[in-house]
Amino acid sequence: MKAVVYTKFGSPDALQLTDVEKPVPRDREIVIRTRAVSLNAYDWRHLRADPFMIRFMGAGLFKPKHPILGADVAGTVEAAGPHAGQFRTGDEVFGEAGYGGLAEYVCAAEDRFVRKPADLPFEEAAAVPMAGLTALQGLRDKGRIRPGQRVLVNGASGGVGSFAVQIAKSFGAEVTAVCRTSKTDFVRSLGADHVIDYMKEDVTGTGGKYDLIFDVAAYRSILAYKRILSPSGIYVLAGGAMTRILQLMLLSMIGKKNMGVMLAKVNQKDLLELVALIQAGKVKPIVDRRYPLDKAADAFRYLEAGNVRGKVVVTI
Repeated sequence: MKAVVYTKFGSPDALQLTDVEKPVPRDREIVIRTRAVSLNAYDWRHLRADPFMIRFMGAGLFKPKHPILGADVAGTVEAAGPHAGQFRTGDEVFGEAGYGGLAEYVCAAEDRFVRKPADLPFEEAAAVPMAGLTALQGLRDKGRIRPGQRVLVNGASGGVGSFAVQIAKSFGAEVTAVCRTSKTDFVRSLGADHVIDYMKEDVTGTGGKYDLIFDVAAYRSILAYKRILSPSGIYVLAGGAMTRILQLMLLSMIGKKNMGVMLAKVNQKDLLELVALIQAGKVKPIVDRRYPLDKAADAFRYLEAGNVRGKVVVTI
């Protein structure tokens, strides 16, 4: 089968389209004929081994442990391994494989996937898992979002941010979204009540107070965001520079219990909740650009450039 492979850490130039063996399912795994894969910061961080410590967290110390990237997958069930009985051959599914998606076939645990609604295109389904779960779990579980709260979404135009704005609105929150000048209209179209252009205005200096800050970008000091939290407010970090993550981990260690880092967990229940929000018209997966498999390197370059509105998808 065809797959995009990288044998050393580095830039998108390290990605090569080549022939590899078709995967064989193990216990409780399914083989999926891939139709679409969405890219996340998770993927390019593994490609570049950035930050360096990711090498010690499963990426591989000296060379990639998983040479085929692509966590978010949508496709058709091709085969099933022993004791895998949730899906039948031909079922259309989507979910988070972890690795291996940038290939004609991918093998993954069946409990990381759910059936794809017939009216949801493969490209949009592939855009959902990692970004959608991060936004849903970050707002609902970590942030304990409630109707009527003032919620700030920083980094509102990307994959996670675009889901966060829509999901926060579905919970009945008043949403203020932060993005750059060129994306303000896009973010308004997602349903944000207020939009702040960070190139013209410092949100931490506006004097506003927020019940929940959901931060995907973290380009300012964590302490600066703390100043605009309401007395009982919660700050959730869902992405950004490693220095910010380490800063927040330190604050958590010294007792700042209302400030935490969000790490999404894959489960079918939450994937189905996202499906329900999509079918109810409350959330729409936004696909900015689509690339064929042999142009996957270009998809990574576009993702890293920071101009994405929603998600970038590779079609197969």
